[in-house]
Amino acid sequence: MNKKELNEIKKNFSDDCGFFTVNRVITAFVDAEKNIKCKTNQLYSIIPQEESELIMANLKKVLSGNIGANLLEYAFPKAAYEEGGAQQFLYSVLKSKLTDGEAVDNFLNAIVEKVEYVSTYTIFAAHCTYSVLNRDKSDVPDGDTYDYNFMITAICPVNLRIDGLVYNDDPTSSIARKKTYDRVVGLPTDGFLFPLFNDRAAGINGVLYYTKNAKKPNTSMIEDFLGCEFVMTAEQEKYTFQKILNNVCGEELDYDLVTLINDKIQIIIDQNAHETEVTTIDNNKLSSILWEAGVSQEKLENFPKIYDKHMGDKPMTAVNLVDKKTVISVPSITVNIGKDAVGKVKTQVIDGRKCVVIKLDDPKVFVNGVEVER
Repeated sequence: MNKKELNEIKKNFSDDCGFFTVNRVITAFVDAEKNIKCKTNQLYSIIPQEESELIMANLKKVLSGNIGANLLEYAFPKAAYEEGGAQQFLYSVLKSKLTDGEAVDNFLNAIVEKVEYVSTYTIFAAHCTYSVLNRDKSDVPDGDTYDYNFMITAICPVNLRIDGLVYNDDPTSSIARKKTYDRVVGLPTDGFLFPLFNDRAAGINGVLYYTKNAKKPNTSMIEDFLGCEFVMTAEQEKYTFQKILNNVCGEELDYDLVTLINDKIQIIIDQNAHETEVTTIDNNKLSSILWEAGVSQEKLENFPKIYDKHMGDKPMTAVNLVDKKTVISVPSITVNIGKDAVGKVKTQVIDGRKCVVIKLDDPKVFVNGVEVER
């Protein structure tokens, strides 16, 4: 799914949209011992509004974040299409429209069995229909619609809330310790959308996985439940990029070169901001960036082998490679540099020692908010 397709679903994922319907919703609470303590399966239309709005918010959260970081698209491997495979399993649940009790039980049990989770949690899953207006296809007359049926699932942590002293609004009107505690359902940490919404139609050959923590996705959901091959996280991709730079540039890699490479990649991202596809940097594009940034031809001769060793023929997601601010770190000292101040900082050897030098345009210097003499 590209940004345009994702935004179309997000925009219309609402009770106020006349082309979108949540048909059925299943909920389940899972305790720390992996027991399903309660579950419901009901028509969304009969759920009280106060509850349905909260369920809707949790489900829609699964579509939030950045593609390539919080939202990862996975293609099903060949084994997933075989009998008992993940694609076949999810497709059968989708076709049941969550009306088949046995299919729903198998679905919930599969999540409980295969997904590792650190606490108690709640499962929200819904079967939805989005009526897509004229897809500009020859087999769909103007004005007609195509129903994109999909299933969206959210895995939400359940946390204990134990209050201290609370005000009791009762006849005694007292301030006292609360004698009971609440189990509060939080926003989802994991989830998925199946099938994909590709070319404004159902793409049954892939699934969109959501993670709240882009640095540490739940690999058990990706590999064990969804049956897909896990790829590196945004953090791992950035670390791999940094290793490539170090291996290629060696001693040429300094403050000016790092910030210049960062700026050149950011320019590419900005230039493609309105494109529907996620901006990527492949080996050829990265080689050109390094050359334009001033990396010597001698160093670049080794670039193809180094890139292939770390990434093969796969491109990297551009947004995962850049930082919004520049950070210089040495033991016990960290300097955060705003985007507009990158040119005011440089590394320089003074009296034989490498130093960080900051050009001060304003004579005022503050330490812990106190103005001091330079």
